[in-house]
Amino acid sequence: MSLKDQITEDMKTAMRAKDTGRLGTIRLLQAAMKQKEVDERVTLDDTAIIAIVDKLIKQRKDSIEAFTKAGRQDLVDVEAAEMTVLQAYLPARLSADEVAAEVKAIVAELGASGPGDMGKVMGAVKARLAGKADMGAVSAAVKAALAG
Repeated sequence: MSLKDQITEDMKTAMRAKDTGRLGTIRLLQAAMKQKEVDERVTLDDTAIIAIVDKLIKQRKDSIEAFTKAGRQDLVDVEAAEMTVLQAYLPARLSADEVAAEVKAIVAELGASGPGDMGKVMGAVKARLAGKADMGAVSAAVKAALAG
């Protein structure tokens, strides 16, 4: 079953269960998917959907940070609940050690050295680790590998 079909089935299940919080988050995800399909005139595959989920999760993290600073715990709770629902659609994430090992392997393959090769390495890393790791952590691992 494709990720798109899974999301649709989860929406139906949430409707039947009258789980309004989960249903709202799934509808938000479907709206983002539909927007991308219409804007770019494409049919999304699982990789593209994972990228959208990643983007929505990043938005939730940013919102949680802002709401925490503003002392709005009620809004933090809503965003955290949405983030939990969205994370269910991501594949298993790599650990920090696994990310570092992948980055070292890619740096060796490309023969990269020094901070000037950051862009070249990040391009290759994004292609290989898209959806499998947090890109913020990946970027830090690339910097460390090129500096060392």
